[in-house]
Amino acid sequence: MFYDYHMHSNFSNDSKSSMEDMIKKSIDLGLKEICFTDHVDYDVDTDYGPPIIFDEYFNKLENLQDKYKNKISIKKGIEFGLQKQIVDTCSSVANQYPFDFIICSIHSIDKLDLYFGEFFKGKNQHEAYEMYFNELYSVVKTYKDYSVLGHLDLIKRYGDYNKLLDDKLFSDIIETILKQIIQDGKGIEINTSCYRYNLPDLTPSRYILNMYKELGGEIITTGSDSHMPSQIAYKFDYIYSYLKSIGFKYVCKFDKMNPEFIKI
Repeated sequence: MFYDYHMHSNFSNDSKSSMEDMIKKSIDLGLKEICFTDHVDYDVDTDYGPPIIFDEYFNKLENLQDKYKNKISIKKGIEFGLQKQIVDTCSSVANQYPFDFIICSIHSIDKLDLYFGEFFKGKNQHEAYEMYFNELYSVVKTYKDYSVLGHLDLIKRYGDYNKLLDDKLFSDIIETILKQIIQDGKGIEINTSCYRYNLPDLTPSRYILNMYKELGGEIITTGSDSHMPSQIAYKFDYIYSYLKSIGFKYVCKFDKMNPEFIKI
C-alpha cells in the first residue's frame, strides 16, 4: 500500500487540478491514504496571487473526506515555503488550524523565489548551494511546527548549471541539518519530482538518504509533489523497494501532527 504525502490542487497557485480529480486518481491507483499539501509562501517578491483562505481549504477537505471515507483516507496538510524572516508567521498559522501534516520547504531566500532564477544572479554554483543549505539550517534551528523537510536538496532543480555539485562538498552542513531534525523528532520526505525534473539522482539524493539512515533517522514520508493526477505516486514501487534496501523498515503517515509507522 502506498501513501502519497505531497500533493497539490488548485488551492496552490501552480496547479489547475481539483482536489476531487486528484482523489479519484488516487483511488484508481489503489492508494491507502493521501495528504493534500497545498502551497503557502509568504514574503516573496513574486506575485503568487491571493493566498489560501484556510476556512475554504478545510471546508473543502472535510467535505471530500466525508464523501470518500469508504474509499480512501484523506489528510489535511500544507507546504510552507519557509524563510528566516517568516518563522513566527508560519508558526502562528500552524497552531491556528487543525493540520495533520506540515511540510517545511525552502522555495525562496531573501524573498527571491529559486524557480525564477533571480537568486542565482551574482553567485557561483557553490555559493548558491551553500547559501541554500545554510538558510535551511537557520530555519530548522528555530522553526519547530512541521512534520518533515520537503525536497531537502531542492536547490539542485534550479540554477541552469551544466551539472550538479557533489553532496560531499556540503556534507558538514547537511549532517548538521539532519542531526537537528532527528533531535527535534522531525523527518524528511523522499520526493519523486526528481523524475519530472530529469535529475540524475533521487530527491533527496541517495547520499543524503543513507546519511539520514546512518544518523538514526526513522521518520520518512513518500511524496510525488504532484500537481496533476498523472503525477500521483509516480515511481513509488521503486521508492518503497529502495527504502527497504537501505534499511528503512517503515514509512510514515501522520494524524494530528503525530507520525504513525507503516511497515514497508
